[in-house]
Amino acid sequence: MTLATLSVTVPALLSSSSARAVSGEVPVDPDSEQATNWLIDELSKAPYQAARPTLFDRVSKAFSDWLASLTIGEGTGIPTIVLIVLLALVAIAIIAAIVVYGLPRLNRKSRHEEGIFGEADYRTAAQLRASAEQAAAREDFAEAIADMFRSIARGLSERTLVSMTPGTTGHGFASRASRALPELARELGHSADVFDLVRYMRKPATREQYDELRTLEARVRAAKPDLAEATL
Repeated sequence: MTLATLSVTVPALLSSSSARAVSGEVPVDPDSEQATNWLIDELSKAPYQAARPTLFDRVSKAFSDWLASLTIGEGTGIPTIVLIVLLALVAIAIIAAIVVYGLPRLNRKSRHEEGIFGEADYRTAAQLRASAEQAAAREDFAEAIADMFRSIARGLSERTLVSMTPGTTGHGFASRASRALPELARELGHSADVFDLVRYMRKPATREQYDELRTLEARVRAAKPDLAEATL
């Protein structure tokens, strides 16, 4: 065999051998189950998963389809300008409600966390009332009067009838409370006087003063406020 013949025969044999090896390793005619498995493996790869629609995409598509399904009269779809106006009106209504009524949960939380009459006292109205009763039981009427007056103020704040802003004084509270409860204006003003005398001027406190304040606290809790005059 000549050199020229070998140069033609050897590459042909190698090419034929390689083809048989490849065809032996990768079936060119897979059965149905094997083809399915290949497809599942391929689609599970990252590029295909990244291309899948997200939850936001599906929700947006569903909302868009719902808008498209809305009709007026004889089945004519709602014009785009009408949808824009409707959505704008809804947004304006929500904003107006927040401006007028505020965020109830946040407002309630802030009122509960603020101090009262310049002191870092975060007790609820019920807790202050209970503390006043305990102080009166041991005849500490100065403390009993102070806590009972605070209970009145905290109670109206919890009912969102009077705002207790930082720096509010006893008389400032009584003035605001009198607007919501005009029939108790005189008693509220007198209770602020007693609170100042006992708490800040250190005047002697009596059981009679405490009993009057306890009666007022019960009346305030039972009174029907004038909501138009409530100062939030």
